Order: sequence, then C-alpha cells, then structure tokens
Amino acid sequence: MSIAKDSVGLELIGLNKILGGRTIIENLDLSVKKGEMVSLLGPSGCGKTTTLRMIAGFLIPEAGKVILAGKDVTTLGPDKRPSAMVFQNYALWPHMTVFKNIAYPLKIRKLAKSEIEKRVHDALGLVNLMHHKDSRPSQISGGEQQRVALARALVQEPDILLLDEPLSNLDAKLRVKVREDIRDLQRRLGITTVIVTHDQDEALSISDRIAVMNDGRIEQFSTPQALYDEPATEYVANFIGSLNRFNGNFAEGRIQIGDNVVGIRPEDVYFSSHQVPGSHAATVDLVVPRGHFFEVYLSSNDQKIRAFMSADIPQVGDAGFVRISKALIYKDGKLVKVA
Repeated sequence: MSIAKDSVGLELIGLNKILGGRTIIENLDLSVKKGEMVSLLGPSGCGKTTTLRMIAGFLIPEAGKVILAGKDVTTLGPDKRPSAMVFQNYALWPHMTVFKNIAYPLKIRKLAKSEIEKRVHDALGLVNLMHHKDSRPSQISGGEQQRVALARALVQEPDILLLDEPLSNLDAKLRVKVREDIRDLQRRLGITTVIVTHDQDEALSISDRIAVMNDGRIEQFSTPQALYDEPATEYVANFIGSLNRFNGNFAEGRIQIGDNVVGIRPEDVYFSSHQVPGSHAATVDLVVPRGHFFEVYLSSNDQKIRAFMSADIPQVGDAGFVRISKALIYKDGKLVKVA
C-alpha cells in the first residue's frame, strides 16, 4: 500500500548495514504514516535495534536513505534530526533531579531559561510527574523513571519518537500499565512513533502496524489483526501467537498426506462430547490451566493437537470429537491458502 508523500512521517529506502563484517540489515524498506505507532518486532539479533539506531542517527547505513518528516537525514547526527529516543536503560543522570534530567537536552540547545521551564513543566504534566520534579532517579520507581525518560524525549518536541525496548526493565504488571500510558500519550499527541520490542503481546496491544523482522529483513508489515489472521510466512505464523504445525494438506476438516505445511491456531480447534459435521474422534491427553483459559492436548487419528478452551473443560482421558474451523496452508514458507 502506497502512502501519500505529505502523510509520511518516516521512510526507510533500501537500508543496508554491516557491523563486525556481517550484514545486519539488508535492503530494508519501511514507510510509516504521520501520527502512526509502529512496532519493530522480532527475536534478539534480527536487526530491529540496529534499524532504530539508523533512524535516530547513531548509526549511518552503508546504503539507502532515512527520510524523517520529508527530509533526507541519512548522514546527519542525532542532534541534527527531528527525532528523540528513549533508551532501554533510560540513561538518566543519577545526580540530577527529575526536572534537570528533562531540561538537559534543552540546556544543550541553549534555549532561554523561561522557555526551558515552560516546556519542562508541560512535559511533567503530560507524564503526571510534577510532584516528583525535585526528586532524583533513585528516589522514584522504575515506572516513574521510564516516564521521566519519555518526558525528556517529548520536551524536545520531536517529529518522531523512538523507543528501544522501553518496558523491558519493568515487572509484568507495571509493564502493562506503562505501555497503556505510552499508547494513550502517543494518541493524544498524535506523534509518529517507532518502538522496538521482542514481546508480541506488547506489539499487538499498542501498535497501529507491526513490522515483523527476521535476519535483517521485514517478513511482513501489517496491522496486528492481519498478522494474526493471515501471517504471510511460516516464520510470522510461528512468531505471532501459538500454532499447531503439521506436514501435509488440509481437507474435509482433517490433516491429510501432502507436501505442504498446515498451521492451525489452538483457538480454532474445538473439542466436545458431541459429533458435528466435520468433526473426528479424539481423546484428551493433558489439560493445563493458563489463567483465563485452559490448554487442552488432544490425540486424533494418531496426531497430536492443542486447543485453547474457556468453557466445558474436559478431563484427561475423556473421549469426544475434535473440529478444526480454520487452517493456514504454507508452501516453501509462504502462505498460499486459508482453508
């Protein structure tokens, strides 16, 4: 899908990057709309942080272009780009107060004292930290430190906000709260945002679109729902959500002999004591509680398959019938059919 030039917040064209004699990023293209929140998602070593650092100007590509807000900034340093970055470790000065940490990039730019005070107070208000303006980083929580780092980025009034694994240092509950805060703030400000993460739940919950990366390339760039419903490659299908994987074909509701790969989401597998059209005999091997649902392991036609169930949970040893409502068919790693 092409995007009108005046609505593009970020464009990467044919980026290549070599580090340590190894190609980390190869011929990467990406176009992000103004005001959009995009996640770069993938495992460690896939090139997502390297890509973010090229956008920020901390790394210069061997080939390709970085265009921010319509301006080619490929060879410019971080201080010359209309972007601001929140680092994984927050990079706060321990001896400075919250106010002074946020004001620091503005002091470097030699802005007037009155302008600095106004912008810092505005940023503190955005992240609800006015009451901590005189505290030092060691005196506030990890979530509050993360919000200080976010305010320090926002106070620079960037055209694009860059976040490098910003929630990885927080515990699970706080991570959910802070990611909701970031998403709410991003929507209110309408700021173009790129976030790097290896956490699929995080990416799925806050992104307008997600670029799933693999070995320096983008495997698929789409909305969270499209990535989940129709993953374009077997790699994406395995990385996003859970998957039952079989070698063969899918017809008449069952796995058959064939030379394709069949992927089935556990939530598309149904087990009951009653036979319905398209269902086949199955027995329950294992039932694992997962909080708000149960993971049920089944045997059917000498094949093992998992189902996610939240009602009418069976017991180990129960006999019944399994029905598959949807299957993803892959050939040579590419999606060829949704059955």
